[in-house]
Amino acid sequence: MASKRLIRTNRGKRKDFLARSRRAIRWLLPGLVVKRWMLTSGLGLLLALLGAAIWADLRPIYWMIENLISALGAITTFLPRTITGPLVLLIGAALLLLGQSRSFESIQQALAPDKETVLVDALRAKSKLNRGPNIVAIGGGTGLATLLNGLKRYSSRITAIVTVADDGGSSGILRREMGVQPPGDIRNCLAALSNEEPLLTRLFQYRFSAGSGLEGHSFGNLFLSALTAITGNFETAITASSRVLAVQGSVVPATNVDVRLWAELENGQRIEGESAIGKAPSPIIRIGCLPERPPALPRAIEAIANADLILLGPGSLYTSLLPNLLVPELVEAVQLSNAPKLYICNLMTQPGETDGLDVTGHLRAIEAQLGVLGIKNKIFGSVLAQDDMEPSPLIDYYRARGAYPVICNRRALKSQGYDVMQAPLQGLRPTATLRHDPRSLSLAIMRFYRKYKRVS
Repeated sequence: MASKRLIRTNRGKRKDFLARSRRAIRWLLPGLVVKRWMLTSGLGLLLALLGAAIWADLRPIYWMIENLISALGAITTFLPRTITGPLVLLIGAALLLLGQSRSFESIQQALAPDKETVLVDALRAKSKLNRGPNIVAIGGGTGLATLLNGLKRYSSRITAIVTVADDGGSSGILRREMGVQPPGDIRNCLAALSNEEPLLTRLFQYRFSAGSGLEGHSFGNLFLSALTAITGNFETAITASSRVLAVQGSVVPATNVDVRLWAELENGQRIEGESAIGKAPSPIIRIGCLPERPPALPRAIEAIANADLILLGPGSLYTSLLPNLLVPELVEAVQLSNAPKLYICNLMTQPGETDGLDVTGHLRAIEAQLGVLGIKNKIFGSVLAQDDMEPSPLIDYYRARGAYPVICNRRALKSQGYDVMQAPLQGLRPTATLRHDPRSLSLAIMRFYRKYKRVS
């Protein structure tokens, strides 16, 4: 038994040594933006010593050379240079690797003692994300948060432009009682892009289930509202929250104006409020907002101008996506951008909002909204839709509640000039709901982007 334990101990030590060696070698790989600054520091040290030696009339240099020659002469007296050279080289390399490894372990312990991620791996991942495309995602609701959750695996240069028309639930109450812009969709996007500890993100998303005045509110909504009251500015409150959650990218409201949605229905009725539009008793013809033509935030315009890829969706068509297109400056910036523009269609129709609409119907609604602003050309000429889904009990469950798969007529859309891409966006694993899978969705988007880069 003792011999077996000894063997296991030796194996463990060997594995640990190999892991440390591989980790040390990874520091030598390109792209970390660390070695160049270490080299700069070393060069600076040598120059400082040289300056001091020159100042001292070069005497330290003469003294060091004389002692070095004497030491080398003494060593080679006992050992030939064919042995001394490799031995000194190996000792120097071992000391370099040991010092480097222990130094960065100390840095990691100081910065993130509880995290298991090795510093070199974290730096390599960050370097890769910093080289990712500059992505602008426009939308709102859970669809945008799902999208961001997947995209942050490919880039840290993400800007979410979020609708601020919500007037229901906790956001609606805070909007009416405190006069702040609705924080709910902003909160979801901040949580989706967060790189902080899961417990802190869960706290931000926590919804009170009891308490007079607290029931139904989420902690993040209250936090954003309190910060807005303290700073006097919703945008500043979002920036401060982003620092707390270590957000990878930025979240920007579509406008800083308190907008209220209205919709005209096919039966001639006009309804007001985002929460009412989502339950429209008749098909929606068009939507608008009060005040009309709200201004966009400069940060949103700048992000679109610098974008490598612009995304619209997924999300509720009339209450999460189209409200962003009611901001003329945003639409104009998207139109002027040379970046590829991709519309991501929903998997299922939404009862009371998109009943009976296929992918073509969704695109027509977007084009009709853009037509109000005088835009005749297709802005979002590329479409990402779900592959045809096989019949299943889950689809039957949705059908029983009035939601149906959004059908994609690929041939008809291509004949209209659209670039159509289909993929299994709900993921390959069985789930309890029919929603976009963050990994599958982001993978399809990056394939579209790489294809566009190859063609261009």
